[in-house]
Parts: sequence; structure tokens; C-alpha cells
Amino acid sequence: MGNRGMEDLIPLINKLQDAFSSIGQSCNLDLPQIAVVGGQSAGKSSVLENFVGRDFLPRGSGIVTRRPLILQLVNSNVEYAEFLHCKGRKFVDFDEVRLEIEAETDRITGSNKGISPVPINLRVYSPHVLNLTLIDLPGMTKVAVGDQPQDIEHQIRDMLLQFITKESCLILAVTPANTDLANSDALKISKEVDPQGLRTIGVITKLDLMDEGTDARDILENKLLPLRRGYIGVVNRSQKDIDGKKDIRAALAAERKFFLSHPGYRHIAERMGTPHLQKSLNQQLTNHIRDTLPGLRSKLQSQLLSLEKEVEEFKNFRPDDPTRKTKALLQMVQQFGVDFEKCIEGSGDQVDTSNLSGGAKINRIFHERFPFELVKMEFDEKELRKEISYAIKNIHGVRTGLFTPDLAFEAIVKKQIIKLKEPCVKCIDLVIQELINTVRQCTNKVLQTLTHKPDAHGCSVLLLIDIELSYINTNHEDFIGFVIRRGWLTINISIMKGGSKDYWFVLTAESLSWYKDEEEKEKKYMLPLDNLKLRDVEKGFMSSKHGFGIFNTEQRNVYKDLRQIELACDTQDDVDSWKASFLRAGVYPEKDQPDNEDTITPGDTVSMDPQLERQVETIRNLVDSYIGIVNKSIRDLMPKTIMHLMINSAKDFIHSELLAYLYSAGDQGSLMEESAEQAQRRDEMLRMYHALKEALVIIGDISATTVSTPVPPPVDDAWLAKEPSSGSADDPDHGKLDEYCPPSRAPRKRSLTTS
Repeated sequence: MGNRGMEDLIPLINKLQDAFSSIGQSCNLDLPQIAVVGGQSAGKSSVLENFVGRDFLPRGSGIVTRRPLILQLVNSNVEYAEFLHCKGRKFVDFDEVRLEIEAETDRITGSNKGISPVPINLRVYSPHVLNLTLIDLPGMTKVAVGDQPQDIEHQIRDMLLQFITKESCLILAVTPANTDLANSDALKISKEVDPQGLRTIGVITKLDLMDEGTDARDILENKLLPLRRGYIGVVNRSQKDIDGKKDIRAALAAERKFFLSHPGYRHIAERMGTPHLQKSLNQQLTNHIRDTLPGLRSKLQSQLLSLEKEVEEFKNFRPDDPTRKTKALLQMVQQFGVDFEKCIEGSGDQVDTSNLSGGAKINRIFHERFPFELVKMEFDEKELRKEISYAIKNIHGVRTGLFTPDLAFEAIVKKQIIKLKEPCVKCIDLVIQELINTVRQCTNKVLQTLTHKPDAHGCSVLLLIDIELSYINTNHEDFIGFVIRRGWLTINISIMKGGSKDYWFVLTAESLSWYKDEEEKEKKYMLPLDNLKLRDVEKGFMSSKHGFGIFNTEQRNVYKDLRQIELACDTQDDVDSWKASFLRAGVYPEKDQPDNEDTITPGDTVSMDPQLERQVETIRNLVDSYIGIVNKSIRDLMPKTIMHLMINSAKDFIHSELLAYLYSAGDQGSLMEESAEQAQRRDEMLRMYHALKEALVIIGDISATTVSTPVPPPVDDAWLAKEPSSGSADDPDHGKLDEYCPPSRAPRKRSLTTS
């Protein structure tokens, strides 16, 4: 083949194949290989066994090959076999090889004749083989047998297509001579994926079983049913020979004699037979590898670059260094601290553009999830008013209560504040879970550090709720309190009774008072709110102000001898604002009722006493106001407290205490002992890394002057019928043969470039 580099190409591909398989990855380099396809009993297994010179493949009826078998043949002075899944074990008895293939097949597929695309890797070393890599695939079938699924034909077809559709795969299409070659399943499926015939090699088996007086001379001479790469004929052992344990070497000698003595084949005998097929495949695979080298080199370099970072920590690994465990522990803790802080603070070197994590997710919990949990807290309005009513009654006891009691408000507020614990606990749990996820992203070796006294942290954070319960601050500047509103209003009275006058009004939860001025020193009148209602009044003819009326539902005088007083404002907006204030005090328009009245039935225990009803509404509004203040405070302080007590303390622990904690936890030797899985991963990663580097070196050593063998020119492949289209049977083109492709001039010989 020209130089040592070319001879090493197939072993190189084998090494890459093993390197990828050993770490559980699919070989995404699409390494050049030869896939063997054909129908059941076409003789595929016999061809492979003839290559090796040993009986080692399972045999029987139905589908025998149920998983792809990647067979790597390596020329060697000694003879033995190795399986990738049985590392270190050498098989010298090839009967044991067969049993291992059967056992490994059943391990994945079971014993019910099912199939699986997971390959079995077998390497055979022998002085009787040439370097060659083939993939033995299940034989195509049309009928399910035994427990096989009814769609077994489609399953096998899909499996074959997974391999042979790759441009890097040569197709060895095996067809028995005693069947109609034009209907060969192997050639049909090859034509689908390789319409130009650039990758298809024909193999004709069972030439000795043709009817007497017939031969396949025109086929083997590539005249009758031509392929670009032509056909090679072989004669395998018969079933009787196999059952009688006929030696394969004797069978190869008989094959040689058959071609030399047959009148139809003796002139092409040197181009027929298993040895020639093996040599031809070796050359074609080597040429194919060489032709794909530029693309393969590029992919190898990409793979090497992607592995560089992963193996960086392994390349200088010294297992015999006595200080390596201490160094590793120190570096691990330091790196963990840096990674954790970057994840929390958002200064990571690599930014995730697909998902939120770390500090970003905690921020979302603080400012989106936690406020939402507070807002969505639901309560039964009817039940709440009932509780307020009971509280008022219980505080008054046997006495008749004229005023709304403060204690009822405080009791209800505390009960509502206690309900805030649930969303706070949920917030704490969400933050802890996200911190755990962050630690897992940084490392899986010091997860215990995060859970350092989590209960204590949670109790400290919930101390905020206990603080709110300890003192109800009704002097808060945002609390509406029992004084609901202050402001100027005009009382419209007829001139006969003194005329309209402006006063300073103070609306509380119990009464409406008005004063001479804003200093509230000279009170003019105090009107209790019991049994009061509001109504709209028409704008006066001579007045530019807007007003509303207040009256007593029991037909009592409201002010002096007036059954109704009219209050006026400068704008309608001011009127609406004052009406809203009266609503908070429990004074409603004459036609309106509290929102919950329609839900109260005569059987309810809440009293329909108007005074109690107004007091319930007053406390209900006060509770809303105060809980709003508490919610605002908790929304602000909860993230700050969690940040201080949990997140910052976790960072401080990692930076200042974690190393000492780990040293005091036990024997550092055993703590840092490398697991068998990690050691295996390191070895396999380094093996693949060095295999990639070696592959690039070998590719670089290949002589740039090596001349490649040109691909044969196109041939007339019209005999291969097209697959039926989706059109109807009446389609005039339905079933026509392919258009004839006239032979073109053979391409010029090209030199391999290594750029």
C-alpha cells in the first residue's frame, strides 16, 4: 500500500472504535467501516467465518444475528479473540466465542428472538487474516417468528439504515446465486442509500448450488447486472459440511479448486474466492479510509479540542505522590468556594442561556415567587366576618358595646399574621433547595456543607413572624387606624337656619365630628355612625360645589332638627373619595350593602344587628390595612434575612470553616480515596485522548504522494427496479426501471492531501 502509515489505517480505526465504545459514547465520527447486509441464509456468517478460518458465529433457524457484530480482524502472529465487554479476557477456544456472543445477545434482547441496535464488539487476532473491520447485521426477513414483534421486518430495516446511510460506510451486499439477483433485498436497500453505487460491493454466494448447466458468469464478469465495484463470488461450506465440522481451511482449498476447475469461472478464478474477497475488502476499506482522511482529520481535531479541558486535571496526575490527596482536598475546597460564589453572585465564566440557576433563581424566588405566595393566600370572607363578630361579642360580654373594641381588631390581626408563616416556610425551602442545586453544580463532594444547621436558619428567619406578633403597631404611618380621614367639607344649610359653612371634618371608625378649624380645639358636633347611610343629592342651583347626603335609617334627626345633612366638595372626585372613606367606616349608600350580605342566610350565626354589622365592617377594613403593612414589611425583610442568615453564612462557612470541618471529620486518606469508577473514567478518558492524538500523528505521517485508486465508472444499473412510489398503480411510470446511466470517463488519479 505504499508505506507503514497506510497499513496502520484500519488498526487506527479499530482503536478509535474501541475508545468511543469504552466510554459509552456512540462513535459520532462516523468512522469508515464495512457493513454486511443480506437476506436470511444468504451466507453472510459463512463468509465472515471463512475470513477468520474458524467457526465462531451462532447458527440456527430464523434470525440468528440479532445485534450488530462489529468484527475487527487484526493480522497477528498469535490467534485469539477479545470482546470489548470482557476486557482483559482472551478467548482461544472459538466455541467459547460463539457462546459469549449468544449470551451477550440474550443479555440485551432476551431469548425471544427480539433484536437490538446495541452492537457487540469482537476483535480477532490471527496470522490468517488481513486487517479488516466489518459489521455483521441481522438478515432481512419478512415474516415474524415465535415471539418476535409483527413489525420485525421494519425494525431490521431501520437498524440496517442506521449503519449504511452513513457516507463513511461501505456496503457488502451478499446475495445467493440460486435466487433471482434482480430481486435481491441486499442490492435493493443498498440502491436506496447509495444510488450512484459508489459504496456498494457485490458478493455472490452458493455458486455450487446453481442448477446443473447454469452459471453466474455474466454476473461475476459484471455484464448482466453490473455494479460499479463489481462482484466477487465465493463458495461456502454446505450445511452438511458445517454439521460434519469440516475444516474451514479444507473448505477454502475446495473453493479454490471449484473456481479453477469450473469451465465458466476458471478464466476469472484469480478474482474469485474468499482470500481474494478479503484482500479486496482490505484494499477498498484502506482506500476508503484514505479518501475520507481530510474530513476525519478535522473531526478528530475537534474531538481532541473538546477533550483537552476534561483531561487537563488528569494529564499531570501522579498516583504515587504522597501529598496528592492533601493538595487535591485543598484545591477542591478552594475551587468549590470560587464556583459557589460565582453561581450565587452571577459572575460565572460560563453563562447558562437556557435556564435560570443559582443566584438568578434565588432572586426570582425573592421577588416573584414569595410575593405571589403572599398574594395568593386565600381566606373565606364569610368566615372572617363571622370570626370578627364573635370577637366583638366575646369582648363586650354582657355589656352593650357602643364602640368598636380594639382587642377584637388585635385578635383578628394576629390570626392573619400567623398565616404568613406558611409562605415564609415555603420560601425558605425553595431557597435551600436552590442552594443544594447550586452546590451540586459546583461539586458533588461537599454537599454536606450546605445543610449545616438548616433548622436553625429556618427558625431564625421565622423569628420575623414572631416579632410581628409581639406588638401590633397601630401608630404606623401607613395604617388607616380608627381615624379614617380628615379634611374640609361644606355643610349646606338654608339661610333661615344659618346658611352654608365650611368645617374641618374628622371621620373615625365610630363617628363623624367637625371642628372650627384644623387645630381641632373647638368641636362643633359629633355624629355617631350607627344607622347612617349615604345618598346622592342634586347640585344646588346657585352652587358650584358637588355634594352628598347623610341620613339616619331610623328616621331620627341627624343634626339639630335636620333629618339629613348635605356635605359639599369642590369636585366630584373629592365627593367620590369621601364616599370611599365612609365605606371603610361601614357607612354605605342607601341602596348598597356589604359584598358578603347576599351570602349570609337566616341560619347563619352572625347577628344582623346594624351596629354590630358596621363594627364588623370597620374591623374588617382595619385588618386589611394592617395586614397590608405586615405583608410589605415581610416582603422586604424576608429576602434580607435569608440572604444574611443562610446564603452569606454558607459562603462564609465554605471560605473559612469547610476545610477545617473536613479535616476534623475523619481520615483524610479515606475521605479523598479515589473511587474505582473515577479511576476507570480517568483511564478511559486518557486512553481516548491519546488514541485521538496518535490517530492525528499517523494521519500526518501518511505520504502525500500516495496515489489513490479511482472509483470505477458508472455502469448500467437499470436492472435495479425503483422502489414503488406513493402514486397509484395506474401511474404510467409505476414500476419502470431506472434510467440508463452511460459510462463516464474514469476520474483522474488524485494524490492525497494532508492539509
